[in-house]
Amino acid sequence: MSIDTQTVEKIARLARIKVTEDEKAKFATELDGIMQWIEQLQDVDTDGVEPLTSVVDMTLHMREDAVTDGDIQEKVLANAPETAEGFFVVPKVVE
Repeated sequence: MSIDTQTVEKIARLARIKVTEDEKAKFATELDGIMQWIEQLQDVDTDGVEPLTSVVDMTLHMREDAVTDGDIQEKVLANAPETAEGFFVVPKVVE
């Protein structure tokens, strides 16, 4: 994929970035190099490679999925400036 100055103009317009004529040519060259590098990555054989969550070999510790802080509605609402029927009262945002 080749990046030209028209593509740079479109990207700059979409990103709302002001780009001069000199910069358009420079950015076209840089973006074209980036796209060529990405295309090289497509050629890498990744068959048989397991996905990584980290470069460090480690096992995440599993914990029991249990509720530990339930039934504290009064404590949660204690510092609220205003409550109604067990809920926070907040100012209306949409008119």
